[in-house]
Amino acid sequence: MSVIENIIRSDVRALAAYPVPDASGFVKLDAMENPYTLPPELRRELAARLADVAMNRYPVPSYTELKAKIRTGLGVPAGFDVVLGNGSDELISMISVACAKPGAKALAPLPGFVMYGMSARFAGMEFIGVPLKPDFTLDKAAMLAAIAQHKPAITYLAYPNNPTGNLFDADDMLEIIGAVGDSGIVVVDEAYQPFAQTSFMPRLAEFENLVVMRTVSKLGLAGIRLGYMSASSALLAEFDKVRPPYNINVLTQAAAEFVLDHVQVLDAQAANLREERTRLAAALAALPGVEVFPSAANFLLFRVPGADPVFSNLLQKKVLIKNVGKMHKLLENCLRVTVSTPEENRLFLDALKAALAS
Repeated sequence: MSVIENIIRSDVRALAAYPVPDASGFVKLDAMENPYTLPPELRRELAARLADVAMNRYPVPSYTELKAKIRTGLGVPAGFDVVLGNGSDELISMISVACAKPGAKALAPLPGFVMYGMSARFAGMEFIGVPLKPDFTLDKAAMLAAIAQHKPAITYLAYPNNPTGNLFDADDMLEIIGAVGDSGIVVVDEAYQPFAQTSFMPRLAEFENLVVMRTVSKLGLAGIRLGYMSASSALLAEFDKVRPPYNINVLTQAAAEFVLDHVQVLDAQAANLREERTRLAAALAALPGVEVFPSAANFLLFRVPGADPVFSNLLQKKVLIKNVGKMHKLLENCLRVTVSTPEENRLFLDALKAALAS
């Protein structure tokens, strides 16, 4: 046997790495990024701020000032704290590690964010996927049955969901939170909250088993990799024990603190993208054979006959979107596009029209 076979877990060897395609030279509409940068004057101020950062020193691991700005600027309820992560991916990993007792399981609707299942398996947990209904709404009966059968330690509900873009029914989610009870936690992932304009964050005090997780990536700061989650102080204390002590680097910390002082700029950008989402959805729906699904996120899922050749044709035209058709049978012939600037949206639509006509 080789060294790899001797030391690497068989389930890890069987995995493929998370794919991130090279987007150099493309109109990049595959990763749900905010296309807007900060205004020039703020960029100059940020550059001066970063120039003064002591990169020769470790971060202060309490992150007191950054957490205070997140609590006051991003709608965390009074009396609740946050735990920070290197993006929401690290938060998911921390939750998995903290909850991975022998025999513990994680559960989530499918199709959904792939890192829920991957992180659970990396931590040695069994992952249970519960298919959505064909219209991508929650199958509440199936979810409740799976919860009763498996008693999951972690149940994930993305609000709105990725890759479908829709908001699950809030009453269904409340029923699921109640059904889980004190046998597990329910993580409501609000990565796209700036575009949904609704949140479970204000309801944290109602449920001891509720965790609300967000990221600043979709808000316009994907490059600095910062996520945060809030829950009861007892839960946060346990998650904080598995957090690497210096997981937020000093440049991320300084950049986030600066931008959160100007969060109204990001809010205005999100409002622009919500308007563009409406226009882009209407333009897609007007194309022959294209079915567009409702979205409360900064992307649109649409179904088109022959999605694979359409996707390939777009690549040839240097337009990069996401082909999600192989992710789950419910997503057959589906593509996902990030809502971007009017100019990039136009380039995408022109390329798509040409691809559909070819």
